[in-house]
Formats: sequence, structure tokens, C-alpha cells
Amino acid sequence: MRVGAIILAAGSSRRMGGGDKLLADLAGRPVLSWSLSAFEACEAVDELVVVTSATNRAAVAELCRGIGKLRALVTGGKERQDSVWAGLEALARIDLVAVHDGARPLITAEGIAGCIARAADGTGVIAGGPSVDTIKVVGVDERVVDTPERSSLRAVATPQVFRAQTLLEAHKSARQDGILATDDAALVERLGETVVVHDVGEPNPKITAPSDLVLAEALLGARYEIRTGIGIDSHRFDSNRALVLGGIGIEDADGLAGHSDADVLTHAIIDALLGAAGLGDIGAHFGTSDPAWAGADSVGMLALVLEKLVRVGAEPQSVDATVIAERPRLRPHIAAMRQRLADALGLEQSAVNVAATTAEGMGALGRAEGMAAHAIATIRVRRTNALDV
Repeated sequence: MRVGAIILAAGSSRRMGGGDKLLADLAGRPVLSWSLSAFEACEAVDELVVVTSATNRAAVAELCRGIGKLRALVTGGKERQDSVWAGLEALARIDLVAVHDGARPLITAEGIAGCIARAADGTGVIAGGPSVDTIKVVGVDERVVDTPERSSLRAVATPQVFRAQTLLEAHKSARQDGILATDDAALVERLGETVVVHDVGEPNPKITAPSDLVLAEALLGARYEIRTGIGIDSHRFDSNRALVLGGIGIEDADGLAGHSDADVLTHAIIDALLGAAGLGDIGAHFGTSDPAWAGADSVGMLALVLEKLVRVGAEPQSVDATVIAERPRLRPHIAAMRQRLADALGLEQSAVNVAATTAEGMGALGRAEGMAAHAIATIRVRRTNALDV
């Protein structure tokens, strides 16, 4: 069963005081990037279509860079239904489709997978849970006319998952009849189809105003913990090899001896990341006795480390590294190293610092017999037993 997802990111953000809620900072990342990461990490999802506004298309395209499941980035319409329709037209042939508001950044891969699993028999599924508030029905002048029994009420959200053909028919019918609804489930319900509410088990608020960012960041803080790792590596010079540091080739300089490309800077960062995640060290994963890593690109090894971090619910937040070497002069190459490593780590360049210093003539490094690098990596790790929030 193939599953496609539509992430809606074309809203007007009228209540955000002039900023765009999808691009607003949430714990160091744009709001939309949290939803993108969750769907990318969800193994039940095969492909993604992101629907954005013409105004934000370039910014959203940048956020989508590196999203392997992305099938298309399309421009939405005036109404939410127009945007969903544009997303449906861009999806390939699929069995189920999940529609999610990009402004709900706290959805998790597990929550998405739960909704999809519940919809496997063709039942329509909407994320939601019991209403914690008493709801009043009001009439003219806000006069209360009814108080529904709270036990029968559910606060619903996204993702909402349906058979692709059912959702397509629901939208066609609504377009023909001039019907506008606030969610896709209402359109499916018009066809007489069964729709159920599935509790994703964690808070899933929508960002509509600046105060919502404060709440979401507090909830994220309860969901994750910050860890730090330290990495140290050193290699002798080898005049028969090319020098690679931070994934950048440096010409007219002696290279370093080692089983891979001996990129001492990247190796230190790898050790720091593995240490922060409690995953051992570089030797445990890329042993020098394994011919598969002979001459290997260390930035490629770094990409494999990031996959290992994802499997334990971890992701890098920042890196600070220092190379210790008497030669060559590294300052002209620092900016390129920072950008190469930032791209590999999926971070902004400002989150990756690289410095260079010398050993002031002391010891083996001071005698220019080789290079060393120290790195500190900060990662965010999902708690195995999240606080009850």
C-alpha cells in the first residue's frame, strides 16, 4: 500500500503580526521544518507534496532541500480546499493520502504512522483527542444557546488520512456544489463515508499567533533533552596523499595518513556526535580493518552517522571544532569547510564553527609531524519516556 502526504504551507498568517507562521523560529528551526522532518522520518509515508504560497515559494523550497521523499512543491490557492486539490493533482498513483497542516509542528513520525495504520482498512482517520474545555454553542450577541456534553466532543487536528480515491471524490463533489469546509473530513463525511478520530498521544497544537510559539517551544522542551559529545582525532602527515579537511580538498599541502581519506576534522566531529548519542566511537562503526572504508570520503561517513542518530531519535544542533596544525595556513579555507560541514549536517552555517590554531612549536604537532582536531557536538535527543505534558 503506497501512502502519499500533502503538507499545507500556503496560509496567510493573518494573526501572526506581520510574520509568516510557517517560517517563524521554533526552538532554532522554522515551524514548517518540524513537520517536514516528521513526515520524512515516518517509514509509512512514501512521498510528499508540499503546497506553498507564491510569496514563500523560494523560502519553502530551501527548507525542502534534503527531503528525499519530496515529489513536488506546488503553489496553493485562495482557500484551503484549493491547496489540497493542488496537492492531490501532484501526487502519483497512491492508495492512501495524509493531509497535514504545516503549522502543526509537534506531530511525530509515530503519530503519523498511527493514523496511517488505523486507515489501512479504508476508514477515514483524523488526528484528535478528547476536548478538555467545556464548549458552548452561541447565538445572537454571543448568547449561549446550548452546552453539549463534553464526553462526546473531540478536538480534531491533522494529519487526516483517507483512501486517495475517496478524498479525490470528496473534493470533486465539494467543488461542483460550491461547498467550503474547514477540514477534509467534513468533505468525506458528505459522501457518507466513515471517519474516526485517532488520538496521536501527544500535544499537536496549531501555530496561529505568536503566543502559540511559546507554548510549542515549552512542549518541545519536555519532549527532548540536549546532550553534548567531545571528539578528538589526530593523523600524521603523508606527503603521498592529498589533504582533505572538513570535506574540502586543500591543494599544495601534504595529506594525512589514515585508512579513509584521513579527514581529521570530520573524524573529530563524527566522534563527538557518536559520543553525544551514546553510540561509541568512529572505530566501532568504520574500523580500519574493514576494506569498505579504505580511502572513504569522511563526509560520506558523516552522512551514515546522521542516519544512525535518526534511528535513536537524535539530531545535531551545533558543532564547534578546532584544528591544531603548524601547516598549511587554514584560515583561507575555513568558510568553505564550515559550509560543507553545515550542508552535510543539515544545519545553518552559523551552527557550525571551525577554528584553527598551532601548537606553538611544542611536541609532535609543534614539530609539524601531523594534525589534530577537537570537536564538541550538541544534539537534541527524543526522550524515551517523555514527560506528561
